[in-house]
Amino acid sequence: MKSSNTITPETEKKYQALLMSLKQCGSLAVAFSGGVDSTFLLKCAHDVLGDGVTAYTARSCSFPERELNEARDFCDSEHIRHVILDSEELDIPGFRDNPRNRCYLCKRELFEKISASCRENGIPWIAEGSNTDDDGDYRPGLTAIAELDILSPLRQAGLCKQEIRQLSRRLGLATWDKQSFACLSSRFVYGEHITPERLKMIDKAEQMLLDLGFHQVRVRIHGQVARIEVLPEEIVKLAAPDVRNRVSTAFHELGFSFVSLDLDGYRTGSMNQTLTPSD
Repeated sequence: MKSSNTITPETEKKYQALLMSLKQCGSLAVAFSGGVDSTFLLKCAHDVLGDGVTAYTARSCSFPERELNEARDFCDSEHIRHVILDSEELDIPGFRDNPRNRCYLCKRELFEKISASCRENGIPWIAEGSNTDDDGDYRPGLTAIAELDILSPLRQAGLCKQEIRQLSRRLGLATWDKQSFACLSSRFVYGEHITPERLKMIDKAEQMLLDLGFHQVRVRIHGQVARIEVLPEEIVKLAAPDVRNRVSTAFHELGFSFVSLDLDGYRTGSMNQTLTPSD
């Protein structure tokens, strides 16, 4: 993942505004997935608030074990109080049917659980890690965040993904060049039933691609078809006969009947292309 080392005065100003806003909270809970954005947010909050920060991570079958372990390891290394909540999206009424507001249902349930824990522990504020780039896509989860008065400090400071990566690199965070991640449920086309078994198929398929050295991957599921997205510059690598055969064989063993390579390459929210204005 490429990111310039140069931090502009404008980005520095946003960063200082972020620190100021976090300091004013006094005590804060951070929804922490271990990804680029939430790691940066948690680090900044801990830098200015110290023990006034608590990280909350949700454990579910749509959240890979490797991500949970990385989140736990980060909090251990930084000496940050870490609460792991069981928040199983598949138990939410209607979620398995994968409606277009799936993300809303998930975020609403998650932040209600975090809010309840914060009330018990006297934590007045909850923050999450969306940034300004999230404003350009279909993000129903942001509606739930607004309804529950969850803070979005990175968006409020005007920070975009590239700036967050640059600042993360300066802070020495290993996540500065980590691949972007979204919950595994986002790999299903809207309306297609979500099951624990199929989530495991996707998780294992993506893990294989990561183990092969691909930097940004998605395995989208369409019935019995796996549609692989990798960075455009890595399509040639995946199409090489030895790699292609290895991936195809492994995916068939996981249960996919057909394995395809998306020639458009990786892009966020590609399943949203299936939505129409009337949806």
